Amino acid sequence: MVVTPRFIFLHLHKSGGTFVNECLVKFVKDARHVGYHLPRTMVPQEFAHLPALGLVRNPWSYYLSWYSFQLDRPHPNFLFRILSDDGQLDFEATVRNMLHLGAGSIRLDMLLRALPSAYSNQGLNLPDFALAPIRDTGLGFYSYLYRYLYHGGAEPAIVGRMEEMREELVPMLEQVAHSPSEDMRAFIAEELPRNTSQHGDYTQYYSDALQKLVAKRDEEIIERHGYRFGG
Repeated sequence: MVVTPRFIFLHLHKSGGTFVNECLVKFVKDARHVGYHLPRTMVPQEFAHLPALGLVRNPWSYYLSWYSFQLDRPHPNFLFRILSDDGQLDFEATVRNMLHLGAGSIRLDMLLRALPSAYSNQGLNLPDFALAPIRDTGLGFYSYLYRYLYHGGAEPAIVGRMEEMREELVPMLEQVAHSPSEDMRAFIAEELPRNTSQHGDYTQYYSDALQKLVAKRDEEIIERHGYRFGG
């Protein structure tokens, strides 16, 4: 989470937030980090009245990015280890387990026992009590994170699509009365992505059944932000 005198930026997991965090702290006067992957409900009181910005991505792309990023790490997080049986399961089986966390999965109980009981401001930064409400919602993990992160505030958060971030971020900033400098505009347009994972086009990894399961569990994001498989 980054706070500034005019707005806040909320960092949704694996959705371009590292790039935007760096950009804001570098170019926006008095911008500063106040936490990592913290939800809007935890914005410091003196900034709680400000408009909130954020990003989202295609859910099918999100699940592959998350899986690939964790798979390449020497020490994957608890979430990956539990959902993948310590890396023994493939992409399809691991993501299916992830999508069933909100549908009465026994792995949710395993995960809640493994997660910390407080925020750590590193890694996933999702304590047990923050994930527990996913139970029986039927939501995909990414849709749950989306609700959890952006819920609250007097006005809905202004959420742009990560895929169009280079085109959408400047208008989003102008919407909250911040006019980016030329250097900031150049950074947004030209800097390389941050914190990426290595994989091919996400459409190559999905069976028809898994594609449809994401469409069902993450329908809220798909409909709200105009996503489709392969688009």
